[in-house]
Amino acid sequence: MEGIVHRTVEINGIAMHVAEKGGNDAAAAAAVLLLHGFPELWYSWRHQIVGLAARGYRAVAPDLRGYGCSAAPPSISSYSVFHAVGDLLGLLDALGLPQVFVVGHGWGALVAWNMCMFRPERVKALVNMSVAFSPRDPAVNPVQHFRNLYGDSYYICRFQEPGKAEAEFAAIGTRNILKRLFMTPKPSSLSEEGFGSTDNEISLPSWLSEDDFDYYASKFEETGFTGGLNYYRCLNLNWELTAPWTGAKIQVPTKFIVGDLDPTYHYPGIQDYLHNGGFKSDVPSLEEVVVLEGVGHFIQQERAQQVTDHIHNFIQKFLS
Repeated sequence: MEGIVHRTVEINGIAMHVAEKGGNDAAAAAAVLLLHGFPELWYSWRHQIVGLAARGYRAVAPDLRGYGCSAAPPSISSYSVFHAVGDLLGLLDALGLPQVFVVGHGWGALVAWNMCMFRPERVKALVNMSVAFSPRDPAVNPVQHFRNLYGDSYYICRFQEPGKAEAEFAAIGTRNILKRLFMTPKPSSLSEEGFGSTDNEISLPSWLSEDDFDYYASKFEETGFTGGLNYYRCLNLNWELTAPWTGAKIQVPTKFIVGDLDPTYHYPGIQDYLHNGGFKSDVPSLEEVVVLEGVGHFIQQERAQQVTDHIHNFIQKFLS
């Protein structure tokens, strides 16, 4: 962690916290933009920041709006994918980076897909993890899609009502809910009511030290979870806003990585989509799909060195 520099950049009317390591001059090193998911922070990329910087890259990891030390606008609609991508474009402009490699995980992967769709000229190549590209279905909005598949108790559906999940999380406690969320659940458990109770002792996963966990807990104790939950509450808004991109392809060179224990790898039809041509049709420049065995959702932390190697091995092919 030594040598990681922290700064706050004013972008699009908000303050965005950024952690970075590597060449500060845009010309000194290829820049890699690292985008975290929920319930995470820039800190989720701590291993990759150090590992990529050691290989000559400039690693840049922001707290997305609503997370950590970045500002959290109160309006739900301020968390649309246009806002999220706009923040990243503003960040690149502020840092003097006309083009970067992008690496996303979870919600960060979803933002990265849209960044590549809206502004592909800003992305040299993409490594996305856990959340595959999902072409827009004009017939049904995303929340209804999940409701049709899993029912009203599915976590994405339960997150939609403002304040409801926050109250449940508060009753359980920040540290307990983070432990529950960091333990990769079975897909079926995501449709269960409740997220555990204060009576259930939950151990940390092996890939997360007490110090690491204390950092996450301290930040979410300060900010709460509303910022992160608001991304889920914008799913239908995003669906409406992206109507002009119905049928659009991702034209950026891409590598996709997922763990075989990740619930996202067990959505109905997803494995057929990933491995039998559908994904390649929607992402024509897809070069590789990697499935890591014995790995859950928080892949860049569970297999830190392996993921760093995968990122480096892919993006180094595009260095000029």
